[in-house]
Amino acid sequence: MRRPTEKLIAGIDLHSNNLVIGVIDQDGKRISHQKLDCSLKSVEQFLKPFKQRLESMAVESTYNWYWLVDGLRARGYPVDLANPAKIEQYNGIKHADDKHDAFFLAELQRLKILPTAHVYDPELRPVRDLLRRRTNLVQQRTALILSFKSLYQRTTGEEMPLKDLKAMEPKGAVKLYTHPANQLIAKIQLEQIQSLDKSIGLIEKAVLGCAREIPMYAKLETLPGVGRILGMTITMEVGDIARFKTDGDFASYCRAVDSRRMSNGKQKGENNPKCGNEYLSWAFVEAAHCAKRSDPNCRRWYDRKKARTSTTLATKALACKLAKAAWHLMAKGTDFDPARMFPELASKK
Repeated sequence: MRRPTEKLIAGIDLHSNNLVIGVIDQDGKRISHQKLDCSLKSVEQFLKPFKQRLESMAVESTYNWYWLVDGLRARGYPVDLANPAKIEQYNGIKHADDKHDAFFLAELQRLKILPTAHVYDPELRPVRDLLRRRTNLVQQRTALILSFKSLYQRTTGEEMPLKDLKAMEPKGAVKLYTHPANQLIAKIQLEQIQSLDKSIGLIEKAVLGCAREIPMYAKLETLPGVGRILGMTITMEVGDIARFKTDGDFASYCRAVDSRRMSNGKQKGENNPKCGNEYLSWAFVEAAHCAKRSDPNCRRWYDRKKARTSTTLATKALACKLAKAAWHLMAKGTDFDPARMFPELASKK
């Protein structure tokens, strides 16, 4: 017989417009389940009779988990975020639905084998997401700039320098052409470019004000190839550096390590190369491009690597070195030391 004070575990299978909650006891017996709309009030109403006995909860990590996990945690519920990429379903299951998935999450939580994902600080998360939106705006601006320059080159046969485009006013864009259609599109595109410039500037100012309050931002700016934008990106994407135990774990999360599986010198397969953070991957590859142009040590190391492999592999290898160095700066609070990053170069001096 189930004891009145026995601890319970809940699993929540979350979708875009509904969710299913399953509650089990310590023996794995199913106690209750229900399908609900995506409403925190409805979820809390269902869980209220079990709240005092709920030992833990598991919520599937989907694109819309913020409201549920943050809301339940704010109300005192012990919630873990499940990582679906690492969850393996039972082999040979003949029937599966949302109810079974919810109870399956609860069962993994009961057995303490649930693969969990990191829950980013809810106070910093909106700032991080704001910086991610900047990427979309920059891409839109680049597309408009290329379109503007392409129209000019097709019409006049000449190439417009980027500095001239940036200094141009919408009225000046109209004067470039005689046909009204070209005049109109040039004016509209230049106005859109300038509007995006303003929006991007506002985002950078807001994120920079937040990033400067985080100690590791100042450390990152000392890393070769890392400037204001890349420093902000790395700072906001990392969040809590303590979740990475080693520099290798961090480099792997940044997609800066080889994903091939080798045996006896032969490739036996490949792990998912997209596992990790795409924004950190971009940031450290960009840092590698900048570092090999501006830092002599990085350039020498890159040239040696390139001579043995290729441009792409050498750039990726330099990005990996920068990622590992960044981990030491952030996790240990150390100052950047070129001799530690490139011991093979330092030993030859």
